[in-house]
Amino acid sequence: MATVQDVRFDDGRVLRAYDSGADASAPLTLVWHHGSPQTGAPLEPVAAAAEARGIRLVSYARPGYAGSTPRPGRDVASAADDVVAVADALGIGRFASMGASGGGPHALAGTARHPDRVIGAAVLAGIAPFTEDYDWYDGMHAPGALQAARQGRTARARFAETEEFDPAQFLPVDLAALEGRWASLGADAVRAGELGPDGLIDDDVAFASPWGFELAEVVAPVLVVQGEGDRVVPRRHAAWQLAHLRNATLWMRLDDGHISVLDTVPDAMDWLLARLG
Repeated sequence: MATVQDVRFDDGRVLRAYDSGADASAPLTLVWHHGSPQTGAPLEPVAAAAEARGIRLVSYARPGYAGSTPRPGRDVASAADDVVAVADALGIGRFASMGASGGGPHALAGTARHPDRVIGAAVLAGIAPFTEDYDWYDGMHAPGALQAARQGRTARARFAETEEFDPAQFLPVDLAALEGRWASLGADAVRAGELGPDGLIDDDVAFASPWGFELAEVVAPVLVVQGEGDRVVPRRHAAWQLAHLRNATLWMRLDDGHISVLDTVPDAMDWLLARLG
């Protein structure tokens, strides 16, 4: 069972963090960066995989999500200082990051900005920085939210007023995962949505705006995992990351979509342990 700690900043902000607990024998501390939207609470399959490997697992709610103070206008890079502040509050020195979907860019932020602290990352179904070098939206089943986000926070908030979940963005294997082994993810996303749209709005605006760092700044090892059939974050995003990260490995999962690809979490943890543990 993870303990909950509210990390307080001098400006009055709060980030809600979760920690499986310090253990001197832990081979690695891993910070999980949640998807969009999620509450930041540890997901059962992630926590179980970490426990089986003796990994200390930490997660936190990004600004605007459950228990964390909203921070309109934040960019992706702001997560770098936030995650280090969480680590400092928990007495953690060096650690690795893992992010799924909307958590992927934020996992990379700390790796880019604080290489002395964030020693490697795994990105699963993670979106790439916005670029006009290719059609960034191509292959997204429902790109409306991100298209609105490109116009700014006001436009994205207006889109949220009528936004509805479209299950067609998920493959049958994704829907099966949400009904079974990743049911905790679906339930957590519902809870995050019930608490309000601020976190998701600010995530989307951050994704569709300059991130505040370049992928080339990331020098640590990065594992990029992508489902070939992903209709939320298309495969081209993974290819772009692979081409622009200095030290990246790609796992392309031919039969997976946006959710089922998360079944690689245990293997991704093993990959990080083999390089960083």
